Amino acid sequence: MAAQQEVKSGQILLAEPFMQDPYFRRAVVLLCEHHDEGSVGFILNKSIDMGLNDLMTEFPKFETEVFYGGPVQTDTLHYVHNVGDLLEESVKVADGVWWGGDFEQLKFLISSQLIEPHNIRFFVGYSGWSSGQLSEELGYGSWVQADMDANYLFKTKPRELWSQVMYNKGNVFEILADMPEHISLN
Repeated sequence: MAAQQEVKSGQILLAEPFMQDPYFRRAVVLLCEHHDEGSVGFILNKSIDMGLNDLMTEFPKFETEVFYGGPVQTDTLHYVHNVGDLLEESVKVADGVWWGGDFEQLKFLISSQLIEPHNIRFFVGYSGWSSGQLSEELGYGSWVQADMDANYLFKTKPRELWSQVMYNKGNVFEILADMPEHISLN
């Protein structure tokens, strides 16, 4: 396995293949913020069985999947998108990927059909790490670091994402990508 690289915003973290934590089993987490005080990210590949308009009745009609961002503050809604040039106050996370932005403006852009479902992903809750916690988990081998590619978020099917990113890392990770989720299926 590759040595641990520096942790930085805009990376993705892949749960190691044998992680048993039900929140993070086979999770792909986009790290949106990382600094000495802690880290914030969103699980990209775990959808929930609710639509956006089920969660927010005062929102323009918008047919899109909603994803489970993580176990922290599951009463909050977050969004990651590829329209940072349209949405003020967005934070660039990686090439072609922005986080957040002005919520009232977001509603207007959706109503005007300037933002469509393929441009944005919504998350309930987030994944968070306190100061030093993520580095400690990386030291234990709980996570595999990878570079973010906007295609992972906007083009790859969420069910295939973990395997795809592992495969793209090459070498031993290609073997891990092909492992069944449940060893009994091997």
